[in-house]
Amino acid sequence: MTAMKSSKRQRRVVAALLATTMPMALAAGLPAAPALAQQATPPAAPVVAPAVVAAAPMGTIRSVTVTGQQRLEPDTVLSYTKLRIGVPFSQESLDQALRDLYETELFADVQIRNDNGALTVEIKENPVINRIVLEGNKRLKEEKIRPEIKLAPRQIYTRSKVRADVARIIELYRRQGRFAASVEPKMVQLDQNRVDIVFEISEGPKSKVRQINILGNEKFKDGNLRSQMVTKQSRWFRLFSSGTSYDPDRLAYDQQKLRQFYLTEGYADFRVISAVAELTPDKQDFIITYVVEEGDRYKFGDVKVESDIRDLSGDGLTKRLPMKKGDWYNAKQVEDTVDTLSETAGLFGYAFADVSPDFQRDKDTLTMGINFRIANAPRVYVERVDINGNTLTQDKVVRREFRLAEGDAFNSFLVKRSKDRINSLGFFQEKLDIEQKPGSAPDRIVLETNVQEKSTGELSLSAGFSSLERFIVSASITQRNFRGKGQELRTSVNYSAYSKSVEVGFTEPYFMDKNIALGGDIYRRDLNSFRYLSNNDRDTTYEQTTTGFQIRAGVPITEYMSLALRYSLNFDDVTLDKNTYYSDTDGNGTIECDPLLAGRYLCDAIGKRTTSSLGYSLIYDTRDNRIRPTRGRQLVLSQDFAGLGGDVKYVRTTLKGSQYVPLGSGFIFSLSGEGGYIHSLEGERRDASGALVDKVRLTDRFFLGEPQFRGFDIRGVGPRVKRYYVSLNSETGNYDRQTGNNSVSDDALGGKIYYLARAEVEIPLGSGAREMGLRPSIFMDAGAVSGLKNPGTINFPGYCSATGLTTIKADGTAKNPVCPANYTSAAGFAVSNGFEEVYLGDTLKPRLSVGFGVNWNSPFGPFRIDIAKALLKEPGDDNKLITFNVGTQF
Repeated sequence: MTAMKSSKRQRRVVAALLATTMPMALAAGLPAAPALAQQATPPAAPVVAPAVVAAAPMGTIRSVTVTGQQRLEPDTVLSYTKLRIGVPFSQESLDQALRDLYETELFADVQIRNDNGALTVEIKENPVINRIVLEGNKRLKEEKIRPEIKLAPRQIYTRSKVRADVARIIELYRRQGRFAASVEPKMVQLDQNRVDIVFEISEGPKSKVRQINILGNEKFKDGNLRSQMVTKQSRWFRLFSSGTSYDPDRLAYDQQKLRQFYLTEGYADFRVISAVAELTPDKQDFIITYVVEEGDRYKFGDVKVESDIRDLSGDGLTKRLPMKKGDWYNAKQVEDTVDTLSETAGLFGYAFADVSPDFQRDKDTLTMGINFRIANAPRVYVERVDINGNTLTQDKVVRREFRLAEGDAFNSFLVKRSKDRINSLGFFQEKLDIEQKPGSAPDRIVLETNVQEKSTGELSLSAGFSSLERFIVSASITQRNFRGKGQELRTSVNYSAYSKSVEVGFTEPYFMDKNIALGGDIYRRDLNSFRYLSNNDRDTTYEQTTTGFQIRAGVPITEYMSLALRYSLNFDDVTLDKNTYYSDTDGNGTIECDPLLAGRYLCDAIGKRTTSSLGYSLIYDTRDNRIRPTRGRQLVLSQDFAGLGGDVKYVRTTLKGSQYVPLGSGFIFSLSGEGGYIHSLEGERRDASGALVDKVRLTDRFFLGEPQFRGFDIRGVGPRVKRYYVSLNSETGNYDRQTGNNSVSDDALGGKIYYLARAEVEIPLGSGAREMGLRPSIFMDAGAVSGLKNPGTINFPGYCSATGLTTIKADGTAKNPVCPANYTSAAGFAVSNGFEEVYLGDTLKPRLSVGFGVNWNSPFGPFRIDIAKALLKEPGDDNKLITFNVGTQF
């Protein structure tokens, strides 16, 4: 460590001494050895011109002595030369002996002295490397650079090996786009002829592409052609794009992209004449210049299919070809047609059918005729299915997702479907591949599935903040592949300002190895509902505690359709704060929920009840991936029947659907919609005053808003009662609405019918942004919730006369009790203040919002932000521009 802490000045002295580590044989003024390589292209080693100390006449070697050796034996040193006792020698043979010894790269200095045939070989051995140190590398970690260094501790030091290592390090930086990088090797002398080698690295900035020039293009503008390339010009708005860095491999790929673009536009003779990348003098950026020759544009000539397979009709396939005579030639369309014909043959069991397009180019008429030939091939059967790479997951978990078994006729569609099903398990990396290999006979095929396991167990503690729940703390343990059998075991605890929950669940996807899913959940959920006040504060209304369990089962009906059954038993307890919402309304000393303080809708919600429900879901799902789909659709029809015992009776029906369509270039369009209706099976319900109330209880209704309806606040859409507090105007004698904090309260009541539709486009970003986990999207949401019976509003002037409080009972009769003090303390107003209520939002007219959002797998945990503008809304709706959610794992 003492040597490693030597000063920069000492290193410079040692580096200068490297220039003399190979002195010439004799003191004849010969050139010294050059210093170590310091740049990307190290200087070539000089040609040694050895000589002897003094001229000697030709003679015979009488003796040979080796001096200066430390680790090598004298015989070993002499074995590298042709100097032998009794052999005649000359000036030329001595020079050759010097060259032979230097070529071994074992010696820092060699001299040969002659004394009338008595030769003395004086050597200085190259030092032994003690260790190798890297300095200055920040962008590339040591574990990335070390494999490029071939020098190692306890090896003999040589300049050529150092130069080679310098070249490899610089090449590594060039592959990272840092062409200004330089490496200066330094040597620190130690005792016992040992040295430390220090590579001082100056990384330099990342070389960007300053400009892309295209010469020779007449049919398409430069911008159109640049958009086809992976390499992009460095601009400020491409901050997160990795395509702005220069990469020689990418340069060759961009030439292929240009050719593909022109071929899809009909220019079959297009070629790239040259592609030159020039480094700017400051070594900061590159300027790339393409010279192209577009050629003529072709159209399709006669296009047909000829099939040697009896199950495939050439005429029938010809009618289904996407291209027609006279259409502009499109090479991509030809490639897709070959793939389609191969898949069609695979559907009939011909896995190795050879489809080859035969082109007939006519330069006079500028047409391209194509004859797709399907060669004869045997019908293929699956010999076996091999599964490789599953170290944890049992074979049967993967095999049961296969739609083909040993002995089945091969079907390419079922192979693709099997791949999608295995991917949807979420147990393996996305680079799943099912290779089709020849079997033991021409009509046999082996399906080899290569998987790579990924972590399926999650142990997380997270904390965060959301605009919906404020502060959030959660802990969960989930194993989605329990014991490698595909079972899911989970337990979670969540706590926030308005909700708390504890849940334990288990799912067996193949009960007793049958295609029947069975699972269950036990949970306890506490919800503190709230209402909004005029200053965007929240005021807790009712508290709902739910304790219960659910048993689930699922069975497939067809390949894409399944049936899920469930039974739930919930024990609910809905309460209100007695200090806030209760009073002695009749003056008999018994306190109860007061509609003047809570509203009739809240008083109706309180109480204990048991809900016993049986439900089912009919699911149709063709998505390619259930976790992150890119194509396919899903339809779900669900119904729940409550009333198998218990206190609550209703039928709830919901319908959900979604469609995913890849638009190309990484864009994914999704369209989804849902709707629901709940119908009470109970008789008429009345509140404490005897007034009719809605049959469906507040806690069983549908609500819309954040987070499912972006652009609106939580429960911000649909029926609601707004209470405006009033005070007596002494000048006019009227009751005027108050302004300021807490002058309005907003209670969402939900509805019995709702609908919601979403259209969204996921926008692809560069590889750099993808590595950061950024997934932006633009969206449009539309929906509404309605169908509620008018709860009845209350107008309470709240004036307290000398004889008592003048107001109106819920049944419309007058009463004159003594002024109750809690009217004042609960509402926060003077005794003379009252309120008036307005019922709003009960309409199915669509609300509409548009916006954009970003998902980010940040270092602090998952982050989602949405910015949405409500374009259509109804009186009473609560809109919200920005919503976000962030958490962190520790």
